[in-house]
Amino acid sequence: MKEYDLVIIGTGSAMNMVDEVIRKNPKIKIAVIDKDEPGGICLTRGCIPSKIMVYPAELVRSVENAKELGVELKIERVSYKKIMKRMRYLIDKEINAIKAGLSSSKNIDYYQAVAKFVAPYTLSVNGELIKAKMIFLTTGSRPYIPKIHGLEEAGYQTSDSIIRMALKKAPKSMVIIGGGYIAAEFGHFFSACGTKVTIIGRNPQFLPDEEPEVSQVVKKVLGKHVNILTGYEVYKVEKAGRLKRVYARQIKTGKQLVVDTSEILVAAGRAPNNDILEPEKAGIELTQDGWIKTNEYLETSQPNVYAFGDADGGYLFKHVANYEAEVVYQNAFLKRRVKVDYHAVPHAVFTYPEVASVGLKEGEAIERYGEQNVLIGFERYEDTAKGEAMNAKHYFVKVILTNQLKILGAHIVGPYASILIQEVINLMYTREQSALPLLESMHIHPSLSEVVQRACSNLMTPAEYHHVLSHYLAH
Repeated sequence: MKEYDLVIIGTGSAMNMVDEVIRKNPKIKIAVIDKDEPGGICLTRGCIPSKIMVYPAELVRSVENAKELGVELKIERVSYKKIMKRMRYLIDKEINAIKAGLSSSKNIDYYQAVAKFVAPYTLSVNGELIKAKMIFLTTGSRPYIPKIHGLEEAGYQTSDSIIRMALKKAPKSMVIIGGGYIAAEFGHFFSACGTKVTIIGRNPQFLPDEEPEVSQVVKKVLGKHVNILTGYEVYKVEKAGRLKRVYARQIKTGKQLVVDTSEILVAAGRAPNNDILEPEKAGIELTQDGWIKTNEYLETSQPNVYAFGDADGGYLFKHVANYEAEVVYQNAFLKRRVKVDYHAVPHAVFTYPEVASVGLKEGEAIERYGEQNVLIGFERYEDTAKGEAMNAKHYFVKVILTNQLKILGAHIVGPYASILIQEVINLMYTREQSALPLLESMHIHPSLSEVVQRACSNLMTPAEYHHVLSHYLAH
């Protein structure tokens, strides 16, 4: 049996701390285990490859809208094959660099294999037993596949399989099952490649994790290119010659829907990978849904065994996993007892239009602070000079503050949303979390950043905000 000082399962954000760990502990012996290509989900089949795919789609929509600005352009062809080939080249280059680094380190034994617990602190890898007094579980996640009659027989794609080049060309048509982030991004991408896309989501709200008014704008704008159906449940799939036939029913009314399509993409969320690991044999507790239970220090039920990233099922974002890796490093090696703090977890949806969000939604803020203590700031892109120049209609910034101007949350829909929201995020990580620096600082005019500043100065009660919003959305 081989014994190590540390075993790391997964090669995503846990790798962030490895160099520092080795530098401070030159004699440390680490086993790094990953059944998949090294680099973690973000690099190998998640956010990075999907954004390489989505950016050309963004250019397509920009070219289409250029005519309204007096620039007449024609898109000759969108090469799905070239986009995907470039994506794979860039991703594979990074994967190979990580693999070379892991394989050449004197302190690391790298196993590209499945690991299974056989006892506490003991794992079987490639038929070999290894043991460690400290273990990091960064097992990632996998696509969640709902139980739909005939789905397996008819065949389907996931975001994982598409990124791994399962489709050699863009299909003529595609049904996407699911109405969340993955559906929104891949629907945007394939529609820009010329695919006739239908999104079918169970939730009555498209992008259900966003503010309703944000989702409404996305559905309206993206809906010009994608057929978006919400409140429908897909219950059966069957082969129909060379096509696949998808059966769905409207949850509220029972209304039936039948769609014939070339391909099906299942984008119904993510599921835990932890069952592969058999953690129960190591005395590691799981949640009812199969995620690893952790406390506020990211410790599992076993001492010196930590879980973070997707493994604990909290916030399935790479930037959260990076933050959690730093917390684990401080707790495991520096013994500082640092608690995780999720008060301002940001995210973005790189669809058309782009969406970004951080902190509390309006309903959550009112529930926590009381409606009388909450203010809503609102500004439309088109009411700023730069927004008007860009012809940026339909888009807005919404900020949520207390009466004392403490920032509780922000929600943006429109071009560069993921960039604009960073101004708010940074303030949410200051001690006061106040909007005052944003209000008092000089903003370049005319620039799009003014829309964020104006939203923070254009404050109203929630009731006043919804009165204004009803008129805005009506147009």
